[in-house]
Amino acid sequence: MSDEQKVADPGPLGLAGFAMTTFCLSSANANLWKGAGVTAAISLAFFYGGIAQLLAGMWEFLRKNTFGALAFSSYGAFWLSLYAFINWQKGSGPSLGVFLLGWTIFTLYMTVAANKTSGAVLAVFVLLSITFIFLTIGAWGGGHVNMTRIGGWTGFATAAAAWYASAAGVINDTHGRVVLPVGPRG
Repeated sequence: MSDEQKVADPGPLGLAGFAMTTFCLSSANANLWKGAGVTAAISLAFFYGGIAQLLAGMWEFLRKNTFGALAFSSYGAFWLSLYAFINWQKGSGPSLGVFLLGWTIFTLYMTVAANKTSGAVLAVFVLLSITFIFLTIGAWGGGHVNMTRIGGWTGFATAAAAWYASAAGVINDTHGRVVLPVGPRG
């Protein structure tokens, strides 16, 4: 039994946790439903976006997938640290801008690496880069509300792309054939 056969593909789990948490937070950033997505996002940030993604990252290490291991572990840590930033530090404004700037930089170089994965994963990273850029600008210097709203809308597109990649992973594996194409790249 090879190492890859010892652990099921954790990618769909990591992408689903990322997608749902991003969807809820993006609804708040886009100012939909009068901010109702914040509570959902923060709860998801700890458990589904945070812990589940972190576990997916650890399982990617077992599969010797450096990209998946770094991406899922890091974004799991992103959601956990965002939870702590909001709930324990009561962070906002310029502090949030610095926090998001770091994640923007990380996401940009992960986007370069994603160019060698699949079209679906690359789409997630391109959209996430755009989302982080708008959210960083929105948080910097007291907040540019329209930039945060644009970041919320691009976050919806990011969540949709991540859900598609997750669905493709689980549906294609379950059916034993390509039902949802992901566009091989590298």
